[in-house]
Order: sequence, then C-alpha cells, then structure tokens
Amino acid sequence: MLHVSGRIGHIPKEHLDRLMAFGRPVTFESGARLFEEGRPARNFWIVESGSVRLDMHVPGRHAAIVETLGSGELIGWSWLFPPYRWHLGAQAVGTVRAVEFDTGAVRAECERDCDFGRALTLACAQVIAARLQSSRLRLQDLYGPHGSGDDRPAES
Repeated sequence: MLHVSGRIGHIPKEHLDRLMAFGRPVTFESGARLFEEGRPARNFWIVESGSVRLDMHVPGRHAAIVETLGSGELIGWSWLFPPYRWHLGAQAVGTVRAVEFDTGAVRAECERDCDFGRALTLACAQVIAARLQSSRLRLQDLYGPHGSGDDRPAES
C-alpha cells in the first residue's frame, strides 16, 4: 500500500499509478476559484504545491473558511457521490500547482474495474473521515470548556 504524501489515504501503488494516468498538470493563480458550492463536481485535484482554502457560503456574511489544504492533499470528493455537486467552495491561496482529474473518466474506470473503484473509494473515505475528525476537534476547541479541548469526564 502506498500512502501518498500522508494525506490522500492508502491506495495500492498499482491503483495510484492508474489514477495518475488520468491526471494532467494545472496551475491556479492566487485567488482563482477551483469550484463553487452547489455547482457540478466535474474535476478533482491532488495539490503538488501551494494551498487551497475550502469555504462555505454563510448567508449575509463573507464565506467562512472551513480548512486550508496543501501539498499532497486531495481537493474534492463530491465527484464520487451522487448528486455530484460541491458541498463547499475552493480558492487558491498563492499560486497552486496540482494534478487535475476528470471525474467522468475516473468514475468510468471505477465502474470498469471494481478493485480500482474500491481502492479509490476507500482512499477518499479515509480523507473524508480524517477531515471530519479534524472538524470535530476544531468545533470542540471553539465550543468546549475553555482550555480543556474536551468536556467529557476523566475516566477513573
């Protein structure tokens, strides 16, 4: 199993190599929007350098920054699950170099080869689980008792 830059999840090298064959290099200039919340998810990326902010629309306010992702990290998983629409928005922070993948071609390969599809789905699920845990910890820091990071009673 290959652990891509520690952030995309575990995926066997043979499946990662196949995935990378569907990729193409892209560059986003600072401030460029990669995608918008609610729009169709037609691509996803693995960041090679730079940072991308994930944001969320908040009615009557500026977009709330949810997370900042960097080198080696997967940008976008909404393409994998119907209705294939972005749950968040994303914007380049500085110049971003990435590998871009066409979701239609990758989904077709997942359908054609169930082992590849399972490996990629599992890798994406690992990313989603890690980000959910990270969000949980941030919320706990924000709303938990000051200084504790955890409001559960200590085990005896």
